[in-house]
Amino acid sequence: MKAVLTLITLLIAGRITSTDNVTTRFKVPGGYHQITAQPGSFGAYLQNLPLKPVGTHTKTYKGEIAATDVYTAAVVDMSVGNEDLQQCADAVMRLRGEYLYQQKKYSEITFHFESGFRCDYIHYANGYRYYNGSWVLKAKKDYGYSTFMHYMKLVFAYAGTLSLQKELKTLQNANDVRTGDVFIRGGSPGHCFIVLDVVENDEHKKQFLLAQSFMPAQDIQVLQYRSPWFSLDKKSDILYGDLIDKTYLKRFD
Repeated sequence: MKAVLTLITLLIAGRITSTDNVTTRFKVPGGYHQITAQPGSFGAYLQNLPLKPVGTHTKTYKGEIAATDVYTAAVVDMSVGNEDLQQCADAVMRLRGEYLYQQKKYSEITFHFESGFRCDYIHYANGYRYYNGSWVLKAKKDYGYSTFMHYMKLVFAYAGTLSLQKELKTLQNANDVRTGDVFIRGGSPGHCFIVLDVVENDEHKKQFLLAQSFMPAQDIQVLQYRSPWFSLDKKSDILYGDLIDKTYLKRFD
């Protein structure tokens, strides 16, 4: 009993962080079951994303409560940085990059700039830096996390919804929506959502959790509009809710 009380005290004091994540926070709707992603996959990474404590507000990179906070179901426990860089497409690329980095799949960490330039992590980690449309050797080899984040900030600065949309493949069957899929429309501005979890009923109807960042750069928030569970069968009046449509659904290779 004493040990339990001590643990509770430490949790309240913030000295131990909660292991609350996407799948533990959100209750599966009645009549549905969760589609568990394959272990080690991008989908499994997203389903296990740690969340900040219940009631946490979505904040901008300046620490201000974001205008989109009214749609907050939860906030992903991941830094937004102190610059106006990690916006909508950037958040999707951040999650993809973080997953591949954790898996040590360094050769797969590649994003294109809107100019078409292929910005791959291997070049950056090996000391090359982007200059005037090409790589120039400027630094020592470094595969540490700090260098990875500098690489991601470079991607944020030059990539966006237009370039990310081109990198993703269109689904042949939109009803096959999976964790890790992206609803995206490229533009200036464009927007995108990423699917964090999917549930299905006996009639093979699916519902899903969505996350986004926004402008200005803000925390990655799990969304809700009356419910945190969205569907292709039901229109949503959330901002950019028209993107929740098979026309805009795409997937990483």
